[in-house]
Amino acid sequence: MHTATSSTPHSTPTTPDRPRSDQDQPQVHPTTQARPLGERALVLGGGGSTGNAWLVGVVAGLFDAGLDLTTADLTIGTSAGATAAAQMAGATPTELFAAISADGPQRRTRPVGSGNNRVAAGPTVDHLEKFRRIIAAAEDAADMRRRMGAAALEMDEASDGTAQARWRAVVAARLPGQRWPERTMLLTAVDAATGEPVEFDRHSGVDLVDAVAASTSGGGSSFRIGDTGYIDGGYRRSSENADLASGYERVLVLSPLGGRSLYPVEWGMNLATQVAELRAGGSNVMTIFPDDDVEHMFGARAMDLSLRPLAARAGYDQGRALVDQLAEFWR
Repeated sequence: MHTATSSTPHSTPTTPDRPRSDQDQPQVHPTTQARPLGERALVLGGGGSTGNAWLVGVVAGLFDAGLDLTTADLTIGTSAGATAAAQMAGATPTELFAAISADGPQRRTRPVGSGNNRVAAGPTVDHLEKFRRIIAAAEDAADMRRRMGAAALEMDEASDGTAQARWRAVVAARLPGQRWPERTMLLTAVDAATGEPVEFDRHSGVDLVDAVAASTSGGGSSFRIGDTGYIDGGYRRSSENADLASGYERVLVLSPLGGRSLYPVEWGMNLATQVAELRAGGSNVMTIFPDDDVEHMFGARAMDLSLRPLAARAGYDQGRALVDQLAEFWR
């Protein structure tokens, strides 16, 4: 049963903002200044539509049982986790969970509230195979990111240019609010041209919708902000990017994919390596993975919208079951 693991240090609905046009998009200034460190960091990992639903469910289950994770000093969102982080900035976990629970198979073609389901099941499988080929050909992580970025930019050139506006509209429809929260929130992405990792926050000069759209741009093409194209934050280091919580006393990682990674172990990009690094730096880290009996809803089936209510319920029940264990860790 995958629930939570921890270690002590050394032991191992709101009114949307006006959407911006391409013409009035600002030039991007990704976060480079040193962040003030705090006590608690929440890491929301990627994992597609079902991953997004599970994340919301876990946080809602804990919230309804009296433990509010949205008060974290730092929230890190990657891909579907970026969507969840932004959603929680505009609505309560209870409201988000209710919205997913009300959805059903009859609405499976609707994108609203999904994680990062830009493409249908067939193209998703094709993209995964291309991703595996790029990993196999890459010399290291930086080379992999450059190759993924180049492939995305090549796809952009072959498109009719309408995908960007459509994707932004889908992302905007998923967010109950479109303003950055006052609390520190980092949303990850990768510069498609250089392969360099990027983290957006409220000081980056980027609309929240655009930051989420960039972090969830995993369908093959890039998402352009200003003159720069960006690809999915899961290519940065992992689907969790927990390393960004370095320096925080307590780090809680919610990983829909259970810490699994396609990257070679020697690249040091897996969650286990990041957790070890955080603990070596003095952080107390706890990880939460989906329970064994619901793992079939993640990975290959992560884009199946009909599974979202089930994934959310599984996360909700898991969150309520873990509240006593997490309360002492988080408070």
